[in-house]
Amino acid sequence: MKTSHRKLKFAVVGCGRISERHLQALTSDNINAELVAVADINEERARSKTEKYHVPYYLDYHEMMKRHPEVDVIDILTPTGYHAEHVIDLARYGKHIVVEKPMALKVSDSEEMMKACSTNGGRLFIVQQNRFNKAVQAARAALDRDQFGKLVLGTVRVRWMRYQGYYDQDAWRGTWALDGGVMSQQASHHLDLLQWFMGPIETMQCRIATRLMNIEVEDTAVATFHFTSGALGAFEATVATRPEDLEASLSILGENGSLVIEGNAVNKIKYWRFADDDTEDPLVQERHSEEVPDIYGHGHFPYLVHVIEAIVENKPALVEGHEGKKNVEILTALYESAACGGAIVSPGCPVKHSKLGIR
Repeated sequence: MKTSHRKLKFAVVGCGRISERHLQALTSDNINAELVAVADINEERARSKTEKYHVPYYLDYHEMMKRHPEVDVIDILTPTGYHAEHVIDLARYGKHIVVEKPMALKVSDSEEMMKACSTNGGRLFIVQQNRFNKAVQAARAALDRDQFGKLVLGTVRVRWMRYQGYYDQDAWRGTWALDGGVMSQQASHHLDLLQWFMGPIETMQCRIATRLMNIEVEDTAVATFHFTSGALGAFEATVATRPEDLEASLSILGENGSLVIEGNAVNKIKYWRFADDDTEDPLVQERHSEEVPDIYGHGHFPYLVHVIEAIVENKPALVEGHEGKKNVEILTALYESAACGGAIVSPGCPVKHSKLGIR
């Protein structure tokens, strides 16, 4: 819903695969945003967005900011390995910054990004759009009402399909330095959901493998978690599903009830049952499930609406820098565990062996 305040002006940096989700949302009639410019070092990509969205493009984001000092928010959609450099570099303009997940590949970079934004008077928002899926929002509301009681087990599964051509599109894909594997890219959203529902992690163990892809990083991973509450967690992720995407699901089991959200984008409630709840909505599955066109779902629009409201109303957002850093800490620990043959590790553990997340 629109509110009465002026539209916040956005500039997008990075015109790759995910940019279309952001650009479509920012140019919607139902959002208090105005897209004013885009930037990308690839002129063909940048020009294509100019032709579609009728805003100027730039090959140098400093030139873009010089020409458009009116920008309120910079939306950074570049490869993950460049996030820290670009956020820190652009923080000097004192604008609010949105950056795609994961916010960085190193915990230390996450901290420097937060510091740069804070020092220059801007806020740092991390994209975790699956938190805004209708099914996920309904499940979180049930958690906040304490409908589950004592949590027992949380499980996420990401069984998607990627062929070699996906990684061959750009030299940075599938590398330790700039991308990371299925855990840090495709499944970082679902790791975020797992910790958002189950709470702080005490220890974890992980194994990774590269089964079908010709890449540096993993295409398949499994992990187990022990949460500080005493509950357990299980994580499974692969882009080696064949012949098509199979699922991206979340299950939460508690002493008073359980739920399962399935679909390719955590978008459909498959099971919802709580004991001794006379007020339970009999149509909850129908009301809070939605069809999605692809694995990205519909979450980017409500996510960006949420960011705009947080800025305009000066209130906390769901995923700002400190929350995004949790995801990087979990990923770093998982990779360290895998590098040590499945050793038991904790978030924030010293990194000695993992190629990703050197602290």
